[in-house]
Amino acid sequence: MLSTGPRGTKDILPDVSGYWQYVENEARNICSLYGYREIRTPVFEHTELFLRGIGETTDIVEKEMYTFKDRGERSITLRPENTAAVVRAYLEHKLYADTPPAKLFYIGPMFRYDRPQAGRYRQFHQFGIEAIGSKGPAIDAEIILLATQFLKKLGLDDLVLQINSVGCPECRPKYRVVLQDFLRDKLTNFCKDCQSRFDRNPMRILDCKNEKCGALSQGAPQMSDCLCEECDTHFNHLKELLTAANIDFTINPRLVRGLDYYTKTAFEIQYAPLGAQSAVCGGGRYDGLISECGGQPTPAIGFAIGMERVLLALEKQQLLPSIGHHMNVFVMPIGTQAQALAFKLLCNIRQAGHTADMDFMERSLKAQMKLANKYSAKFAVIIGDDEVATGKVLLKDMKTGEQQHIMVEELLNKLDAEVEE
Repeated sequence: MLSTGPRGTKDILPDVSGYWQYVENEARNICSLYGYREIRTPVFEHTELFLRGIGETTDIVEKEMYTFKDRGERSITLRPENTAAVVRAYLEHKLYADTPPAKLFYIGPMFRYDRPQAGRYRQFHQFGIEAIGSKGPAIDAEIILLATQFLKKLGLDDLVLQINSVGCPECRPKYRVVLQDFLRDKLTNFCKDCQSRFDRNPMRILDCKNEKCGALSQGAPQMSDCLCEECDTHFNHLKELLTAANIDFTINPRLVRGLDYYTKTAFEIQYAPLGAQSAVCGGGRYDGLISECGGQPTPAIGFAIGMERVLLALEKQQLLPSIGHHMNVFVMPIGTQAQALAFKLLCNIRQAGHTADMDFMERSLKAQMKLANKYSAKFAVIIGDDEVATGKVLLKDMKTGEQQHIMVEELLNKLDAEVEE
């Protein structure tokens, strides 16, 4: 018998699942305010979708995907991110026929063969937004505001928003040339990953987490110096909109994001108290992805927030709410004759809309009282042989200790009144 789960996975146990529900509910609430609707895609897709959508030169495709052959010899991949899958669904189900933009959100597990560390697992969960159909910077500002408002609603105030423009197919080739010219003489000193990126996607070198590579690329030309007029106007307008919304930001010219499909706006939200791994949200515009996946050229932008990283931040800052196993009523049968009546009353109490449970282990009355207190039950309904014989039950207020005998048929009305009060 296996005693541990696969490396890089984590069980979400009942004692903490309530925290996940709390964060997920806040995500759904903010999406409702902004008019975003939920989409749920399969956890696996055809591998080609990610090869085309994410980019073959990314670390995700080269090193981190869980890919296998199914029984039909088709190459299948557990989704390492959800944007490509949402785009596939958008095209397959003709969501573009609705009034644009399509405003979608998702919450679910992703899979990457990565080195496990605090807040990062091989099966991890993301809350993400995709807005498809609008090319103007106002939608960029909206989703940045949504992400910021969501994190602040959870209590995370020490947020740092970094933004950049990564250009477009018109201006990026110019930047590619000047960046390669800057890097060429130093190339042999970079890591092997960066050396392989030099010809395929030199911008990714700026994103390398190797400290030596970071030092070697210091002073590299900035994309802002090579932006075409359209990209420059778009980025300047975005900054104006964020300023109008009182959203503080810093411009990080080295922020290029790790996926090939990004164009124009790229952004990241960091939570400083997390330390070195401080990023909790990342996103940007991907105007070329939909045509790459077989659709008509369509502008789009999105972000993803790591749920594990957010929960880790909330735990470190003691911002998680008090969540326990609470109920209104605990039914306590004393003796075998009381079991049938106790179970009948339990069913009736639940059907009336009250949270309720009972002892299924034939514990003593003292042990059942301890269990009721553990569950923070408001009332106990005690049923023994005398109660069965008289058609009454003993109702006890667990907070005040007051108790009274009442007729079985009056129990529900009494509970309704007491719980409401």
